Amino acid sequence: MLITRRLEFDAGHRIPDHKSQCRHLHGHRYALEITLGGEIIEQSGNPANGMVMDFSEVKALAMRHLVDVWDHAFLAWAGDQPVVDFLHSLPEHKTVLFDCVPTAENLAQRAFAILDAVYRDSYGNHLRLERVRLYETPNCWAEAVRG
Repeated sequence: MLITRRLEFDAGHRIPDHKSQCRHLHGHRYALEITLGGEIIEQSGNPANGMVMDFSEVKALAMRHLVDVWDHAFLAWAGDQPVVDFLHSLPEHKTVLFDCVPTAENLAQRAFAILDAVYRDSYGNHLRLERVRLYETPNCWAEAVRG
């Protein structure tokens, strides 16, 4: 059985080598869809009885391990030195540095890697992360899927 939880957050980034508008500092209202697979729990008295995982738990774990970290942050490539220097000059600025350019594709891969360990069999029902879909805009997204 597959279940999906959608969360949203705001963050800035830039794609330094892009030939159009995305080379400039800008932000997005990202949407993150987390799809988990597992067996439906069939255990009388268990609060998750009849579920793969309680949607509120899916959200709580994603918030703690990913969304709260990336929300209202500037997601920057560590190799983009002028931007990194600028961001570090801002007192208490929330910056998340990556070893790759923060494209939707790379962010989806990073999100999958972070969340894969978080959800892995945490309910004892062979639970595992199957897909992360990251919307950069309502019409554009990248997916990282279990291979």
